[in-house]
Order: sequence, then C-alpha cells, then structure tokens
Amino acid sequence: MTETEDAPLADPAPAAPDDQSEQTPEAARRHRIAVHRGARRRLADSAVDQSVGERLTALMADAGEVYDLDEPSDIYGDGPVAALERRAAKELGFPAAAFFPSGTMAQQVALRCWAARTGDPTVALHPMAHPEVHERDAFSQVSGLRTVHPTDAPRLPDAAEIRGFDEPFGTLMLELPLRDAGFVLPTWEELVAVVDAARERDAVVHFDGARIWETATHFGRPLSEIASLADSVYVSFYKSLGGLSGAVLAGPESLIAEARTWRHRYGGQIFQQFPAAFAALSGLRRVLPELPSYVAHAKVVAKALAEGFTEAGVAWFRVNPEAPHTHEFQVWLPYDAEVLSAAALRQTEESGVCLFRRWFAAPAGPPGLSFTEVTVNAPGLEWTAEDVRAAVADFVRRIG
Repeated sequence: MTETEDAPLADPAPAAPDDQSEQTPEAARRHRIAVHRGARRRLADSAVDQSVGERLTALMADAGEVYDLDEPSDIYGDGPVAALERRAAKELGFPAAAFFPSGTMAQQVALRCWAARTGDPTVALHPMAHPEVHERDAFSQVSGLRTVHPTDAPRLPDAAEIRGFDEPFGTLMLELPLRDAGFVLPTWEELVAVVDAARERDAVVHFDGARIWETATHFGRPLSEIASLADSVYVSFYKSLGGLSGAVLAGPESLIAEARTWRHRYGGQIFQQFPAAFAALSGLRRVLPELPSYVAHAKVVAKALAEGFTEAGVAWFRVNPEAPHTHEFQVWLPYDAEVLSAAALRQTEESGVCLFRRWFAAPAGPPGLSFTEVTVNAPGLEWTAEDVRAAVADFVRRIG
C-alpha cells in the first residue's frame, strides 16, 4: 500500500483488452479507474476516479462560494492561501497556521523546529506512523531527526508506555487516527493521559492530524478541543476533505513564523497555489460538516460486512476495528491480494456495484492474508445493511 493510492490520477483510458495478462501496470491502473468510474453504486466517491475536466468543473463551481473571485490571485502565499490559513487556524483553535504543498514537508519542518527548541532531535512515534512507512526515511535523511518507538502494538502508545519508555525524546508525535493499524483512535481519556505523560517528561506533543477532521465524533469533542491538546498539529486537505493537495501546520505564532522560514528553505514557497486553496476551502465548507454522518454510517456498513461474510460461509475474516472509529476502516481476508483485487474489479465491471477496490498483501504474518481499506462517504449513505450483505454475497461468489 502506498500513498499514491490517495493521490489524484490522470484521466482514465478506455477499458483494457480482455487479455489482462498483457497489460502494463499503467494500462491496468487506467483500466481500474475506468471500471470504478463506470460503477452505478459505490461506498465512496474518490478523486482518483475523476477526470481533469470534472475536477476543474467542481473547483469552479465552488470557488465563488468560498472566495471573492474579483480579488487578486495569490503571490507567494497571500490572498486565498492566507484566507485558508486563517480559516484552518480558527477551526483548530490555534493562533496561527502556515500552508504547505505537502504534509511530508510540513511535518519535517514542525519537528525540526521543535528539535531546535527542545535541544533533542529524537521523536517518539509509532512504527506504523506515516513518516516511518511511507516517506523513505525523510526524517533522518533530510531533517536529521532520530525516531524511537514506545510501542509496536497496533494502536497508539498509552500513558504507561510513555512514562516507562527508557530513552529520552524531545517530541511525541501521535497520528490521529493511526491509518495503517486500521484508522484507530484511543479514547478521549487515553489521549489526554498520554499527552499528560509526555509533558511530564518535558516533551512537546505534535499531532499528525492528516485525518483529524474525522475524529470529532469518536472523541465527542469539537476539533479545536482535540487539537488544543497538542503543541502543534498538521492537517491534510485532500485525505478527508476532497481537496486537490496541500496541508497546514498550526501552532503558536512564533513556531509558525519559524516554520515559514523553513518552508522557504525546503522549496515550499510556491508562487501561486490558489487552486489548492480554493479546493481546501470548499472541503471545509461542504465536506467537514458531513463527516459525522459518514462516521455513523461506516458503523452500519462495517456491521453489515461482517454479517455478510458470516452468511456467505467465509471461515475467517476481520473487520478492523469491528466498530470503526472514523469513516474508514480495514477488511481482512485469507486470500491472495491479486485474487481479491480481481474479484472486486469483476464485481464492479459486471454488476456496476463497487464494494471493494484494491487489496494488499499483509505487511507481516503468513502469506495469503490480505486487507483492503474501506471508506464511506456521501454515496455510501444510500446503502442499507441489506445492500451491503447482498454485495458481500456477490463478491464472495466471485473469489476463486
């Protein structure tokens, strides 16, 4: 599994020829996109499925709702980019925020700034956290940071593990939710306790909040209260909110001023970024208020998936978490990823119902165990539990 699965892709080509074995990887990718675009029912819309024209049309349709289009465009971060920074800072309850072209850059800058302030370049984080798995050792190779792991359990560390960890660290980084463990979250009380434990060690706390937008329902708290537990927070605009790209780092004014300097040094001082800013503002306006309904319905979908696999006689499966913490979760099955991906694609192509997308081999454990990530957003709200169970039955029939 790679982050490229989340990224916008080019227009799909026409459907591939029947002989799939002769497809190049690029042709296979374009064929998948074409099939998913043609589905009449899906659990989630994805930017991956949209053409360039569709993305531009949607952007123009919303731009005038989020910004005065008679105003000058942005130059090196003013105008609509500055408006987005102010809006994000307000949503997260911080005095300042800085826009970055990528979350990888934003978090490197944040953590190197904290390392300079604490005098300790060591970052405590989970070994399944995004920077450890998906960023090619960027922390150590680019920013001179060192990472340590208070736990390797498939969850965030708890307060006892932070207090008892036998190495010093200057920053505790918590990914909310922890995507590769199943988009999992602690309870509110556990999160408060782990932050308090880090502070007892004189460490600062940084939230990798790429998907923090999704967490308010689980915690039962407004975003500003969740984010304010940390000293700084990074958020993404395309992973939950449907934006084009980009991220914001929010925190104290002095940290953000320093981060802007490092942003320039890292090559993130982009001449114009108004399309990304418009898309992000649109996501904050249109998608953010809808996320609680997606989270609630994801629980319905997850329960129905489990019921469907049981009714279909599947000997072993796992919906992780059993009751999703956000509107995203994992499904695990004991088959090769290629077999499951092919079955999912056939189901979508032949029935018009897209239940699952790509499957991936388990990163550890015995061979033949695979997982997929399920997202529930606007189109998924139309699915009843019976719809999900029927789609599971059809999918299982296609395996093999």
